[in-house]
Amino acid sequence: MPIFHKLSDRLQQFADSEGEQRIVDPLDKLFVHYKERLIRETNLDHLIKLPDSQKRRTIERLVGEMMGEERLVLSHQDRGKLLEMILNDSVGYGPLEPLLKDDEVTEIMVNGANEVYIEKNGRISLTAVRFKNDEHVRNIMERIVAPIGRRIDESSPLVDARLEDGSRVNAAIPPVSLSGPVLTIRKFKKDPYTMKDLIAFGSLSEEMALFLETAAACKLNMIISGGTGSGKTTLLNVVAAAIPPGERIITIEDMAELRLNRKNVVSLEARPANMEGTGEITIRQLVKNSLRMRPDRIVVGEVRGGEAFDMLQAMNTGHEGSLTTIHANSPQDAITRLEAMIIMSNPGMTAEIVKSYIAAAIDLVVQTLRLPDGSRKVVSIAEAISEEGTLWLREIFRFNRQGIKHDGTVRGHFAPTGYRPACCSRFERFGYTYPLQWFQAGGDNG
Repeated sequence: MPIFHKLSDRLQQFADSEGEQRIVDPLDKLFVHYKERLIRETNLDHLIKLPDSQKRRTIERLVGEMMGEERLVLSHQDRGKLLEMILNDSVGYGPLEPLLKDDEVTEIMVNGANEVYIEKNGRISLTAVRFKNDEHVRNIMERIVAPIGRRIDESSPLVDARLEDGSRVNAAIPPVSLSGPVLTIRKFKKDPYTMKDLIAFGSLSEEMALFLETAAACKLNMIISGGTGSGKTTLLNVVAAAIPPGERIITIEDMAELRLNRKNVVSLEARPANMEGTGEITIRQLVKNSLRMRPDRIVVGEVRGGEAFDMLQAMNTGHEGSLTTIHANSPQDAITRLEAMIIMSNPGMTAEIVKSYIAAAIDLVVQTLRLPDGSRKVVSIAEAISEEGTLWLREIFRFNRQGIKHDGTVRGHFAPTGYRPACCSRFERFGYTYPLQWFQAGGDNG
C-alpha cells in the first residue's frame, strides 16, 4: 500500500535528520575547559553579585585573558561563538539563549538533556540544542525560578514561573517527570498581534474580524473557546483592544500574558502558595476583588473553576462586555464545561439555576482551533440565544475545511451561515452598522 511506504519514508527522513543534528560541536570541549577555569580561578561570590551587564563584561574579559595566556588560535567566528556559549551559561539561560532571542520561535520544549523541541510558524521540530546532562537542565531551571522566590526540588517538583520578558515557564522534575527534568517555555511576544495580523495570517476573515471588534465595542459578553495552543489568549488580547478608550479594564490571569496598550488598565495576577504552603491568591479571589475596583470591563485570562460563577455574576450585574477564555473543543462543549465548573464549585446550585445564569450572561462563543498544518483559525462564531431560561447556540460564521493541499496546508474558507444574529439590533443602538449581506450564506470570504 503506497500510503504506508510514504509514511515509512517520512519517518526515516526524520530519523536521519535527527541523527545529523546530534553531531557534537567541537567547541564544547573548550567551553567546558574555560568554565572550569572560571570556577577555579575567580571569586564566584563576588562575580555573581555584579549587575548582569557588568557580569557579562567581566566574564568576557577574564575568558579573553585565559585564551591569550594559552595562545588559543580560533577564527573570529568561533571565538565569538565560544564566548557567547560561556556568557549564556554564566549569566543567561545556557543553550536556550539563542532560541529565546529568535523572534520566530513561539515555544521551547525541553524533554531532558538531549531533546529540545521548538515551535516555529506553527510547526514543532527537533533542534540541535543539547544540555551537558540533566543537572545542567536543573541549573537553568533554578536560575529561572530563584528570582521570584520559588524553588524546584523533590519536595516541590512542579513550578510555574515567568521570565523577565514575560514568557511563561513550566518546569517539572522527578519524581513527577519520569523522563528527567522537563521545561516548557511559551515565549512572550514583544509587540502584540493586531487584528490586521490575524487577518494576514488567515486566522479569520475581514468580516469576522469586524464583527468581533464591533461586538467588543458594543459590550457583548464573550467566551473564547479552544484547545491548548489554539490562539485563545492571542485572540482575547486582540478583541480586548477594540474596547473603546476611556473604559476601565481589570485583567485577571493565572500568569500575566495580556498586553493592552492603553490607559486605565489594572492587571491582577494570581499567586501560588509559598514554600510554607500559605499566601495563595486564587483567580476566584481576584475576580471577587475586581468588583470593588470600579471596572467597566473584566477580562479573565482563563476560567478553570469556581471563578466561572463569579465571572457570570459580574456579567449579569452591570459589567457587560466582559471577556474570558475556556478550554473546550466546540462552542457547545464550552457551555457544558462552564456548567460543570459552576456546579462542582457550588454544590448547592441546581443545573436549572446554573443554566439560567449562563443564558442571561453569555452573548457570543468564539471557537479557535490549531489545525494539522500548525495554523490557528477562528473556526466558529456562535450567538447564544436565551429562550425561557434555555440557551441555544446559533452559528454566525464558520471555517469550512475542504481537505489538505499537496504542501500539507489545510484547504478551506471562511463563510457566513446565513443566520442574522439578534445582536445586530444592539449594534445599531450603539451607532454601529454591519452590512447585512455579510451574513448571507453562499459567499466565499477567504
